[in-house]
Amino acid sequence: MVHDINRYLDHAILKPEMTRAEVVDAIELGLRYAVYTVCVRPCDIAIAAEMCAGSTTGVSCVLAFPHGDTLSAVKSDEARRYIDAGANEIDMVVNYGYIRSGLWDEVTADIAAVTEIARPARVPVKVIFETAQLSIDEIRRATDCAVAANATFVKTSTGFGGDGATEEGVRAMLETAAGRIKVKPSGGIRDRARAEMFIGMGVHRIGNGYSSTAAICGDAASTGDGY
Repeated sequence: MVHDINRYLDHAILKPEMTRAEVVDAIELGLRYAVYTVCVRPCDIAIAAEMCAGSTTGVSCVLAFPHGDTLSAVKSDEARRYIDAGANEIDMVVNYGYIRSGLWDEVTADIAAVTEIARPARVPVKVIFETAQLSIDEIRRATDCAVAANATFVKTSTGFGGDGATEEGVRAMLETAAGRIKVKPSGGIRDRARAEMFIGMGVHRIGNGYSSTAAICGDAASTGDGY
């Protein structure tokens, strides 16, 4: 049994159709469970920062989400704006088309465009690979790129691009990371057993849809869905 499992959770509130009232309700749920962060859409950073102020829950936001194929210069500008708006952490989608093309210098530069803005502000950067689209070798090479670009985490998935976290993909990340960078599985983690399985493997954070938080935290009356 993992104690304080809530402190592993990035409670994702990312459905594009959500109303402001639904976002507020989802943030309140994250605060009730004292999750590590609420992970929000860029348009919701300000309200999340206001609601989380004074709590143990931080605000993470997604960047270049969910496709990752915007210009690196645009990602850099996004990072600056999101930090100014109150984001404590950034989950960026790398250009995984570059990964599939074997353009490793470009992959590293794409990540560095964000970390060069975030690191001076002491804002951790999590690099989303969309591992469902990649081979194990590509996952390993991309992990090395994230290390070279001074990212804080590598992360499996957006939750919007095919299968989510798999044991094989997460193991490849952990083995390649070798303590040099943290690992965050996300996508398809909807109950406590699956979350505890990944934590037992050695991951440092869990990405889950907000509707799964109660189930992961042990509320037997709840069943997670989405993300």
